[in-house]
Amino acid sequence: MSRPSRRAAERRGQWAETLAALWLQAKGYRIVARRFRSRAGEIDLVVRRGRHLAFVEVKARARAAQAAWAVTPRQRARIARAAEHWLAINGAGQDLDMSFDVVLIAPWTWPRHIASAFRV
Repeated sequence: MSRPSRRAAERRGQWAETLAALWLQAKGYRIVARRFRSRAGEIDLVVRRGRHLAFVEVKARARAAQAAWAVTPRQRARIARAAEHWLAINGAGQDLDMSFDVVLIAPWTWPRHIASAFRV
């Protein structure tokens, strides 16, 4: 991918993550972290509502169905490793329920939040 198209993809990704964060806040979640990066991988959003902590992957595609299939098994494993790293750094999670969620973003549709989208 050329640099201009990579930058455009990065901007689209940041826009999608902002939209997902606003959507989750409207649903009562508090944003704990955005774009957490470690050697293990990256987590788009870490959100919390009450005793529930969710590690959220945001996928933006031309169609919602394409976005749903974009979270591959390899990516799930990477997100799980990054989540372990986040928990170790932040000392959180001992008394919380946790899940791996996905927010799907597609043009002209409402964001779709899939709670507990996958297990590791």
